[in-house]
Amino acid sequence: EKLHISEPSNAYDFGQIINAVNTNKDKAACADLLRITDPKKLPVLLSNKLEGEIFLIFIQSLEYYVVGKDPGLVYQHLFYLSKAERFKVVLALLSKNEKEQVQQLFDLLSENQNNQYSLEDLQSLKKVYEL
Repeated sequence: EKLHISEPSNAYDFGQIINAVNTNKDKAACADLLRITDPKKLPVLLSNKLEGEIFLIFIQSLEYYVVGKDPGLVYQHLFYLSKAERFKVVLALLSKNEKEQVQQLFDLLSENQNNQYSLEDLQSLKKVYEL
């Protein structure tokens, strides 16, 4: 059954939606959530709940459903995701294969580069993601 996604108004709502998305591994629903969520609010909405599984479903959803249509939004989400609590912890625990998935998304961002971010911006952000 398809998850109905509406804009989360607080960290609790966001957490509930993320848990449902993660349980079902529903990347399309996760992409919907990321499309309607203001990237700037991501660190607050995630609060201290960022985990490897959530991080990866974000990366995969952005890669499969969003980067081709709106690379600027993907850049913004990656930028603000890196400001979230526990980001460094999650990053440190990624496997080689998982890091490659993140690298792939960055590659797609350079291929689809638009005026919302420069290649220099992208390079700086890659350093933050330790790529």
